[in-house]
Amino acid sequence: MVNENPFKSILKTLEKPGGEYGKYYSLPALNDPRIDRLPYSIKILLESAIRNCDEFQVKSNDVEKIIDWENSAPKLVEIPFKPARVLLQDFTGVPAVVDLACMRDAMNNLGGDSNKINPLVPVDLVIDHSVQVDVARSENAVQANMELEFQRNKERFAFLKWGSNAFQNMLVVPPGSGIVHQVNLEYLGRVVFNTDGLLYPDSVVGTDSHTTMIDGLGVAGWGVGGIEAEAAMLGQPMSMVLPGVVGFKLSGKLRDGVTATDLVLTVTQMLRKHGVVGKFVEFYGEGMSELSLADRATIANMSPEYGATMGFFPVDHVTLQYLKLTGRSDETVSLIESYLRANRMFVDYSEPQIERVYSSCLALNLEDVEPCISGPKRPHDRVTLREMKADWHACLDNRVGFKGFAIPKESQGKVAEFSFRGTPAQLRHGDVVIAAITSCTNTSNPSVMLGAALVAKKACELGLEVKPWIKTSLAPGSGVVTKYLERSGLQKYLNQLGFHIVGYGCTTCIGNSGDIDEAVASAITENDLVAAAVLSGNRNFEGRVHPLTRANYLASPPLVVAYALAGTVGIDFETEPIGVGKDGKQIFFRDIWPSNDEVAQVVHSSVLPDMFKATYQAITKGNPMWNQLSVPSGNLYAWDSKSTYIHDPPYFKSMTMSPPGPHGVKDAYCLLNFGDSITTDHISPAGSIHKDSPAARYLMERGVDRRDFNSYGSRRGNDEVMARGTFANIRIVNKLLGGEVGPKTIHISTGEKLSVFDVAMRYKSEGHDTIILAGAEYGSGSSRDWAAKGPKLLGVKAVIAKSFERIHRSNLVGMGIIPLCFKPGEDAETLGLTGHERYSIDLPSNVSEIRPGQDVTVATDNGKSFTCTLRFDTEVELAYFDHGGILQYVIRNLIHANH
Repeated sequence: MVNENPFKSILKTLEKPGGEYGKYYSLPALNDPRIDRLPYSIKILLESAIRNCDEFQVKSNDVEKIIDWENSAPKLVEIPFKPARVLLQDFTGVPAVVDLACMRDAMNNLGGDSNKINPLVPVDLVIDHSVQVDVARSENAVQANMELEFQRNKERFAFLKWGSNAFQNMLVVPPGSGIVHQVNLEYLGRVVFNTDGLLYPDSVVGTDSHTTMIDGLGVAGWGVGGIEAEAAMLGQPMSMVLPGVVGFKLSGKLRDGVTATDLVLTVTQMLRKHGVVGKFVEFYGEGMSELSLADRATIANMSPEYGATMGFFPVDHVTLQYLKLTGRSDETVSLIESYLRANRMFVDYSEPQIERVYSSCLALNLEDVEPCISGPKRPHDRVTLREMKADWHACLDNRVGFKGFAIPKESQGKVAEFSFRGTPAQLRHGDVVIAAITSCTNTSNPSVMLGAALVAKKACELGLEVKPWIKTSLAPGSGVVTKYLERSGLQKYLNQLGFHIVGYGCTTCIGNSGDIDEAVASAITENDLVAAAVLSGNRNFEGRVHPLTRANYLASPPLVVAYALAGTVGIDFETEPIGVGKDGKQIFFRDIWPSNDEVAQVVHSSVLPDMFKATYQAITKGNPMWNQLSVPSGNLYAWDSKSTYIHDPPYFKSMTMSPPGPHGVKDAYCLLNFGDSITTDHISPAGSIHKDSPAARYLMERGVDRRDFNSYGSRRGNDEVMARGTFANIRIVNKLLGGEVGPKTIHISTGEKLSVFDVAMRYKSEGHDTIILAGAEYGSGSSRDWAAKGPKLLGVKAVIAKSFERIHRSNLVGMGIIPLCFKPGEDAETLGLTGHERYSIDLPSNVSEIRPGQDVTVATDNGKSFTCTLRFDTEVELAYFDHGGILQYVIRNLIHANH
């Protein structure tokens, strides 16, 4: 149903000297005074709704809701949104391409035209998640790790290469190019699209929650589940609640010695406290002129950690300067400026500012920010450097929790003696065993990267060294970083301290830390030490960085170097020396810390536009290893039943043209009973595959050697591995086990304790449904489609939680799992639920009788019943549920549309 756009009268021509740029939908031409008061981020939603209005997927009424944002947002109204493009990385890109290939098969089987299954909007897929830090502290680490990466991932890479040829509208950026969000910022971000002469703002949804980094460039972007992204690729509007917008006013400038990372950790803590889940945050104020674009991108990057959908920085002169610095042409930059000015989406701080309306406001004077880190288990648990030593000792004392390890007083001073490569060595609680300059959050910011290099230079000149058993690494987010570190002459100092470049991609921050030395690992486990990792990442949840580092701190790259030199997190940098220099003199933190002017001078002389141009001109050409991969041709994929990487999942196996309709739950067993803050890392680990796990068993049965297990993330294209990896995190706490930690559960009817997968399969074979009980913030952390696909394959029919993380809830909906919320003030404990009951959820069999957000009664077999809120939030989500999932809905709609 393609109808004429009712807003065609405001389609105007954008002139340029000697011609025209193209046509655009003009917001000022609507002559509506409400539009000028809208936050800039909301104007992007408005333009998209106007441009895509067809009175079917997007209606005039949706446009009016957005224009009336000030009154409609508090009512939590639903709007459709069609992003300009979709961004994938390889961990999520593989399952997305697997699903597209499966959909082609299903389309074929149902008598439709399989070639109609193609992305309808541009898809950028960056292969960046496969770099394991196997080799570190070595001059040839990059090549060695890349060769291992290709050995392990050849099959996945070949599959993605097939996809780039088989599907239209898909750009694949080969491995070894950089981290997806940095490549997006420096190269892929369009800011304004010109498609066949139609101009419109760039907007993007990505399958990684840190897609928000692009908000620093004035491009509206955020993370969605892989399932939602696939629907967006296929032209489906995303259904979203029109968000409130928190205005965040910045003033002043950062003090000397304070970094962008210190600022972002401060902002994260402030916004977490304010409560911004499901909202946009828009930054403004005179302090904006003091923030470089890289600093803005650092703050935008951590939106998931402060819980916002976006942390948005509207386009201004700083944005235009950055676009020129990163090699965008003058013609492109003038088109961007002309379009945004014409549509009143450009901020010019030299002009009087129109007062904008925000849902609520916060303010920060940049002068109040002080050096800090965050940890030991959550990104928003900020600790100032001056309080760090005391905080660390408190963490050792405190009972086990986000800020506690419960180490008995008498054991806190324990010293573990061990031999490291023939030399006597010691480890204590809080000693650093991993120090990684990693992650898109910081590697795209030249000031902190060159700041780290200056710390290394001063330390080397004073004769300081990093202990040889600390696993140090540097993983730049793009080749540009290497170019400016080389030009500055500072890379050699980082090398001298062991921070050799290990590869270009996501490493330690996603759990790709590689092994730590066996002698170090044994010292930690045999003495039950709380060992520490310090990384310039954005996530430090338990069990994520490395199984043996129980304390994980997020810090700026220069602080990563400082803590590596100190060798412990239990140090007061103001009063205690970091080490002893070559002349026997004590060296303090202040002796190696560069001033802001020193950093700015090096940035100015070392970071040049030609570096960006040279890096990105070659990016899609790939490298010899990529170019030598041979791939099959053909539009339908030839599945290999013996493959342990790529496997066709069963989602469409018994699909018919008629939707199955809604399902309730009858006498279900509780598979798992959780407390608060169960993350997607708990539900669907991305890290290493434990040798005793069901996934390991599956791989060994198929002749895969333990050293070739690779990570869960790398095997996301195989549903058999991923179903077995669901709830396989070694740190998971399931109340059915009575306090025991680990990936097991109880088969209720027999009382047997088995792996979660084995219990789920037993229930399935017995014909029983299962549900999950959970606390607050269920599904927080990285957006992970397998955190919803895995439970679906285990037979989970519903999740009953105190609250859900935004993306995870929509992913559950996309897989046809029912999300239910306890009523405020209630949870499993207050209701006296143990998880040993059987649960029934009664839903009408006709979807037209179900309303978004309605009350639903849950009954148990012991006579208890309670009321929950049904978290299908929109009519569109109910349609997905009716069809058994979002992908089934898309296939049936495509077939109907073509008949």
